[in-house]
Amino acid sequence: MANERLPGIDPDAPPSGEGCAECLAGDGPGWWFHLRRCAQCGRIGCCDTSPAQHATRHAREAGHPFLSSFEPGEDWFWNIETGEFYEGPALHPPQSHPVQQPVPGPQGAVPANWQDQLH
Repeated sequence: MANERLPGIDPDAPPSGEGCAECLAGDGPGWWFHLRRCAQCGRIGCCDTSPAQHATRHAREAGHPFLSSFEPGEDWFWNIETGEFYEGPALHPPQSHPVQQPVPGPQGAVPANWQDQLH
């Protein structure tokens, strides 16, 4: 499927930033474990292992079925409706958060007991 155009994936939508938009805006605890990118609109959110799980919430509320990884070296797509992985097109750069950005992040916002707060 890598060369097929999939409904719900817009390769031209740039990422909304370098971190979870909601966490950075003060919604939830303010930190994430890993980042996900909405493949339709580019919104960056935190993964389902993160305390706030903003990426999947956005995808469901917006009706945008595909999330992609926003982690360095990862290039998969996940369909939240079917629960399946897909191959897809290269998305508008950047493909991930900056390599120097810590995981979990953002720097200075991650509590000492972060592992106890993962889902």
